[in-house]
Amino acid sequence: MKKAFLLLCTVLLTGNLFAQKTPESKSGWMLGAQSYSFRLFPFSEALRKIDSCGLKYVEAFPTQQIGGGIAGTMNFTMDADTRQAVKKLLKDRGLTLVAYGVVRAKDEAEWKSLFEFAKEMGIRNINTEPDVKQISYIGELAKKYKINVALHNHPKPSHYWHPDSVLSVIGTNPYLGSCSDIGHWVRSGLDPVECLKKLEGHVLGMHFKDLEEKAPKTHDVVWGTGVCDIPAVIAELKRQKFKGPISAEYEYKWENNGPEIAESVKNFRAIYLK
Repeated sequence: MKKAFLLLCTVLLTGNLFAQKTPESKSGWMLGAQSYSFRLFPFSEALRKIDSCGLKYVEAFPTQQIGGGIAGTMNFTMDADTRQAVKKLLKDRGLTLVAYGVVRAKDEAEWKSLFEFAKEMGIRNINTEPDVKQISYIGELAKKYKINVALHNHPKPSHYWHPDSVLSVIGTNPYLGSCSDIGHWVRSGLDPVECLKKLEGHVLGMHFKDLEEKAPKTHDVVWGTGVCDIPAVIAELKRQKFKGPISAEYEYKWENNGPEIAESVKNFRAIYLK
């Protein structure tokens, strides 16, 4: 009887573990959400919303209020006690903080503080748009801490809007690369698949979007229903054997965009499995 009970517990536990696996995880993709998608809410509430969308990975942004009875924002200057409290928020939800940004630091000393924060919080990607003059020491810090620095592309005329501007500064440093925002590429008149091909081997993370139209001023739509050619993007990531964070960044219907993010995640996984 005891053996049967233990066997049943093992089966149930194993089933739960398997249930937590997602289709994309076998490719090393960490599909999650940028908490900026829920910028109208504190980080503690954003975590609940991310969890409800069927996601287990988080990208935090610096100016979001923490909430949950914790004072302050998600800035990397938070003190040790606040860091521990944030870790508990994540653990209680069963979520993993994998990326942080888009963030900047004013000088080498502040960048070192940012890397120390990322190391303590278990962050693997710092997403940023730094001054080109800072790249040399940022690259050295990235090597020292073994943390990726992914250059994000806001739409033109931001400095890193085009893949060529990323390639021109990263050199051969494996910890420098792209945080590829496919929606902003479309806003800048670029083809996201061609951009990914140009950056092959240097895509360290993603900001994932689908847009209503190919125009600078447009808005997010459920993935697979817009103009970003999500199936082709997913196919290209598979071809490149990409591994890393993919953050849903849904900048529309701010008051209640959780259902559309959840539908996007469902579509993403269906397309991935085709």
